[in-house]
Amino acid sequence: MTDRKRRRTSDRGNRRRSAKVKSRKQRKQNKSRMIFCIAIEMIVVLILVLVVGWNYGMGTQLVEWIEQMRKPVVKELDISGINSPNAILMQARGGKILGEINGEAQIYPASMTKIMTVILGIENFDDLDEKITLTNEMFSGLYEQDATQAGFQPGEEVRVIDLLYGAMLPSGAECCIALADTISGSEADFAELMNKKARKLGMENTHFCDSTGLHNPDHYSTVKDIAVLMKYCIKNDTFREIVETSRHSTGVTNIHPDGITYYSTMFKNLSDPTVTGGKILGGKTGYTSEAGHCLVSFAEIEGREYIFVSAGASGADGNTIPHIQDAVTVYNRVGAAIEAKMNNNNK
Repeated sequence: MTDRKRRRTSDRGNRRRSAKVKSRKQRKQNKSRMIFCIAIEMIVVLILVLVVGWNYGMGTQLVEWIEQMRKPVVKELDISGINSPNAILMQARGGKILGEINGEAQIYPASMTKIMTVILGIENFDDLDEKITLTNEMFSGLYEQDATQAGFQPGEEVRVIDLLYGAMLPSGAECCIALADTISGSEADFAELMNKKARKLGMENTHFCDSTGLHNPDHYSTVKDIAVLMKYCIKNDTFREIVETSRHSTGVTNIHPDGITYYSTMFKNLSDPTVTGGKILGGKTGYTSEAGHCLVSFAEIEGREYIFVSAGASGADGNTIPHIQDAVTVYNRVGAAIEAKMNNNNK
């Protein structure tokens, strides 16, 4: 090959390599421009969202959200030294467990069972103003077992919404059975529905036998599973409205022309729902001699919600309600821990 041919071949190779280098540089430049344009568009969209949100009254909510994000978070809390041998404290939003005492040990949930009955009632009736006629069969065995009742009678026509309140607030067993029989045809079939829901929610150590929580050795749970259930329930607006209510008056019925007024068993024993940095929003008590005193509750403290469940407490008298006392104690500890962190951050 002559020198001239070699030079021509070399020049062509150099030109090809140069073209490839230029092509790679061009692609990098195009990619950089695209990323830059996307970033600018995202910033513009964010500014528009903030401006529109502010104009529609969301400015205050945004400021509150920013303030909440700046507040310290409790990552762990000592809940020892309370009355209950089984207890758990959980973040309502993420489900993180902050403290527990025998959280996965088997307990009898007693009337904490009724939060499952109520949420299934809400989810399985299209019309909460629908009326259900309570039959004699629905009351069978309740008097013998000394079950708590809301005050309805056989033959009474009651709205579903009033039965839901009756199950939650005064812990009315007849309300639970009326809901269960109407939804599933029998309480046994309703218990299967309860267990199906429990499995779906990941309540791995729970088994329900009835809608009321009356004692049965095969009707059991854990405080952790009850907390998981409550976490799910309070996402439902109707459930929240019911569980946060301290007093409810039913509509007129064919037997009670003035309706019935009943009161929350939790709020009745909670003279002041305020705790350090917040307040207790709602809850459901439970008691049988085998279960002891139980409570599932939730509270808002410094802008965040927490769930506390306790079981197995004893020693209640006219002056001391151990499960209520435990909830107040633990929620106060949460508030105090947050305040301590805030004070340290301000130093």
